[in-house]
Amino acid sequence: MSRFYIKCTLKTIHGYECFGQFYIGNDLEFAESVFRKLKGNEEVSENNILQLDFIESKQNLPVNLKMIRCNLDEMSENSRLITKEMFKYYNLQQLG
Repeated sequence: MSRFYIKCTLKTIHGYECFGQFYIGNDLEFAESVFRKLKGNEEVSENNILQLDFIESKQNLPVNLKMIRCNLDEMSENSRLITKEMFKYYNLQQLG
């Protein structure tokens, strides 16, 4: 069974360092829908020091599916969106 995460990384003088991650569950369709809603872009830019990686973990081996870079305001909005989507998913799932 696959598990999906959104990993948050910060650009440092030593490269990118992970500072957190969101567990999105094992539903690929839901996980992809959340990642598609996130603000940012796929282009490499020196101005964007924050990165979000969409990770699939299969048999404890991580595979990077997609990546976007964003600024601090976008990261803030993305964190809010992920939390909101997770809340809706788990609470509405209980009703169905």
